[in-house]
Amino acid sequence: MKRSSAWLRIMAVAFCVALMFATGCSKKTVTKSEDPLAKEKLAAAAKAEAEAREIAERRLAEEREAQQKGTVRELALKRDAEAAAAAAAAAEKSREGVKDIYFGYDTAAIEPEAREVLKKLADLLAGMGNYRLVIEGHCDERGTAEYNLALGQRRADAAMKYLVDLGVDRGSVTTVSYGEERPVDTGQNEEAWARNRRAHFLVTAK
Repeated sequence: MKRSSAWLRIMAVAFCVALMFATGCSKKTVTKSEDPLAKEKLAAAAKAEAEAREIAERRLAEEREAQQKGTVRELALKRDAEAAAAAAAAAEKSREGVKDIYFGYDTAAIEPEAREVLKKLADLLAGMGNYRLVIEGHCDERGTAEYNLALGQRRADAAMKYLVDLGVDRGSVTTVSYGEERPVDTGQNEEAWARNRRAHFLVTAK
């Protein structure tokens, strides 16, 4: 009887110990182990996103810079076009006041009427700034072609010298002779020949 009681007590104690052990185990915190592969994937995704954002920002900056350069170029082209148009208008206006001068037969002497024309031309050129002046010497059809080329050159040179004496820049003036090659009147009479013995002036803006 005593042995049975002792055995029961031992069994009870063992049961209590087992129960306490089981209860203690159930209270332990279960820790979840981290997945290295998942962590690596997250890091790679974050890096890719940052690189994509950087590329997008760089492209946006490049587009803005290109637009700005395009605007500056358009403005420069517009200013150049306006300047060219103004120069062309000034040259056209100047040509309206330019008249030919005429010479006597077989001479390059500047006549009084021609001097007045040249003075007005010199005044006009003085107000133009940068310009180019071409003086053409012409003759009537009488005489040889060689002689008339030389005579036309003397007429152009005489007109240039007179203008330079009035203050026109020599470096802006060139002369050329066409002799009898470019008549303004193809008639064969004194009136036609008088119109062809001339110096013609071409003014252009630089």
